[in-house]
Amino acid sequence: MNDLLKLPNVNNPNFNKVGSSKDKNCQVKLFQPLNIKNVTLKNRLIVAPMCIFSTHSDGKPNSLHLIHYGNLALRGAGLIIVEATAVQEIGRITPYDLGLWSDEQIAPFKALVENMHFQGSLAGIQLAHAGRKASGPNELLRNQKGMSTIEEGGWPEKIVAPSPIPVDNDWATPNELNKEQIKQLINDFANAARRANEAGFDVVEIHAAHGYLIHQFLSPITNKRTDEYGGSFENRIRLCLEVIEGIKTQWPAEKPLFIRFSCTDFIENGWNIQETVKLCTIIKKMGIDVVDCSAGALDGRLQNLPPLVPGYQVPYAHEVKKQNPDMLVTAVGLITNGKQAEEILQNDYADAITVGRSFLRDSSTVLNWADELGVDIEWPCQYSRARISKN
Repeated sequence: MNDLLKLPNVNNPNFNKVGSSKDKNCQVKLFQPLNIKNVTLKNRLIVAPMCIFSTHSDGKPNSLHLIHYGNLALRGAGLIIVEATAVQEIGRITPYDLGLWSDEQIAPFKALVENMHFQGSLAGIQLAHAGRKASGPNELLRNQKGMSTIEEGGWPEKIVAPSPIPVDNDWATPNELNKEQIKQLINDFANAARRANEAGFDVVEIHAAHGYLIHQFLSPITNKRTDEYGGSFENRIRLCLEVIEGIKTQWPAEKPLFIRFSCTDFIENGWNIQETVKLCTIIKKMGIDVVDCSAGALDGRLQNLPPLVPGYQVPYAHEVKKQNPDMLVTAVGLITNGKQAEEILQNDYADAITVGRSFLRDSSTVLNWADELGVDIEWPCQYSRARISKN
């Protein structure tokens, strides 16, 4: 905690308009506000949750996270979703992931949220459990192969999953979760949501994508259970629904609740877009406000990826939106410029755009895309002299 910058909990008028259109009648949809329950996104550009593997094994954000997320907030993002944050210590993707499994972790997250609010962005957090993909390698250490060992801070013998099916040949076989452990898992998701609220987050997103634990339950490729949590569609979605209900007991009803799905496994006889659409119809009635539509990453050995062209995942968002028109949907997947993002919104394929790598390449993505689309938006006053004059 001693390396965290303490910021006043105030709204700075020089900051909080950054990324907002100066024209209240702006016709460019990307820079129109979006109302979701008690919050308003000043624009429809959302920073995707992207792991940066930079904690000190205690799950707490540090000064690097303050800089990283604060910089994105300063440059005008409407909503920033903090990277996958584990609800259990053994649920981390790597030993270097963020976590909210303890009340001791609330204070540093509160400082992180205050920093993003101070710069004028809404703050979300993605709550996650890696399941069989836990104790993985730190991707920043390019020479590290396979799982993180005990000597490297890992826990290969403790990883869990719906069924004892390993990620790959050089990964440990996970322990099959029993009913008591599932009950504890749901409780831990709920408590993590409580901690997120106490830290001041505006949005919680449930991570049910990319081959992590909830996705492992959804997919028949990784779920071979014969009890009420496996087999039929109704059984495979049971954990997801129970996690949602658990979180709702601890997350304020007036605050938005998101969920991220891999809409397809890209695997024959795996989880698919038809099942995703069916599940979205159910969770809409349960109070989920926004579905973040991603795809793939369940099992790299089996998946048959389509060509990775710009917007390759947008059709999944479109299908969810078409079948559930009252559901708010975000599109993601190689959306690389403002014109592409605007076209997606104008065609009603999605209600907002979630962007990842573009923000890593350039934290000024919001400012750049506004310029590309000819929208006059507020800039950070400290950087305004760098703006290219249109005169």
